[in-house]
Amino acid sequence: MFKNQSKKLFLFIFIALVVILVMAGLGCKKTTPTPTPGPTPGPTPQPSANLSFWGLWDDSSVFQPLIDEYRKINPNVTVTYKKWEYSEYEDMVTESLAAGRGPDIWMIHNTWLEKHKEKLSPMPDSLKVLPDFENNFVDVVADDFVDKSEIYGVALSVDTLALYWNEDLLKSAHYTSPPQNWEEFKEYTEKLTKFDEMGNIIQSGAALGCARNVNRTADILGLLMLQNGTQMINEERTQATFNQEVTEQTGEGFNPGKEALIFYTDFANPKKKVYTWNPTLSHSIDAFIDEKVALMFSYSYHRPTIEARAPKLNYSIAPVPQIEGTPKEVNFANYWGIVVSNQSQAKEVAWDFLKFLSSKDMVAKYCEATGRPASRYDVIEEQQQDPKLSVFANQTLTAKSWFRGKNLSQTEGIIIDMIEKVVLGEQKAEEAIDWAAAQVTTLLQ
Repeated sequence: MFKNQSKKLFLFIFIALVVILVMAGLGCKKTTPTPTPGPTPGPTPQPSANLSFWGLWDDSSVFQPLIDEYRKINPNVTVTYKKWEYSEYEDMVTESLAAGRGPDIWMIHNTWLEKHKEKLSPMPDSLKVLPDFENNFVDVVADDFVDKSEIYGVALSVDTLALYWNEDLLKSAHYTSPPQNWEEFKEYTEKLTKFDEMGNIIQSGAALGCARNVNRTADILGLLMLQNGTQMINEERTQATFNQEVTEQTGEGFNPGKEALIFYTDFANPKKKVYTWNPTLSHSIDAFIDEKVALMFSYSYHRPTIEARAPKLNYSIAPVPQIEGTPKEVNFANYWGIVVSNQSQAKEVAWDFLKFLSSKDMVAKYCEATGRPASRYDVIEEQQQDPKLSVFANQTLTAKSWFRGKNLSQTEGIIIDMIEKVVLGEQKAEEAIDWAAAQVTTLLQ
């Protein structure tokens, strides 16, 4: 009886102590409630920075509205744009960076990455999503500005070679539309070329064949080589291979680069049926404006020059001809990208600005202000409905370029010299192309 009462008393005391401890807050641990997910935040404001932006071609009136849009999100960031003349631009950038006073952001040609890569800062990992970049921009932009999974630049626009044709001259030869393939192009050229009694050309069917009086000669020949399946350089980028023979499925040898060179220079060969151009004629753009040539290859950026000098010229722009029977189209790209200097004191802010600048809305506004073909798939879809830009917008989807080492001007000079050697009869095509490939290989190495 005494033992049972003791047990009850002990149990009563234990329960009382537990109740006291709980009420004192010592019997359990206070927990923080799990926060409810809120709305997705907008762009993270960047710290204060003063960015200098050097460019070409575009006045500050083009970029200032885009800069103002960025500053609505980042009022502490100032971006100052300066336009340079092309003749002084590259030297000025290089010298300024060497002196430690260069720009934070600047433009480079799509072939300049290898030449200037050591001066550049790639997109930081905090901003980089490589699959998004490759899905948003046309293939040639990734080919030119992504190296070993590092993104070195963005592009707002990508231009391509197109076929400018004089509607009146074609109608006089009973053509109502431009040629679509190279066999048709040869036929048109023969019919449109006119000679005087002495055999002098008085009207050219096409501005093609020569080296120094044809606009963007090296690009046109590069287009022909790429369309013909030429491998321009080896995978290691140490050797030019555009002169090499390949084996076809039939087992026969075929030299696509040499055949493209012969095709091109035949238009300047008086012994050929397609003879239509020679070194004594005026520059191709001048001849087109003066209605002395019916067909010419140029980029979209030449349109304002033509319209300013010949506002009443009746012409249109068509896609470049392709090789008949080839299922895959190939076009030739020539454009500029925007990069960040590795000397910038605000690299991440600079890249945040470039990421904003290359967004869909900003690319659309830039292209609307400049009249240029876009670099992004989602803006190209809109431009495909624009009569003035549809040709270039469609061609951008299949545009290609090729690696030309660290000195574009020297490489182009070699290509031009190669063409001239053939046109002037100094060398046969196989000799000239072997010489050119050796020269370009020396540059690459």
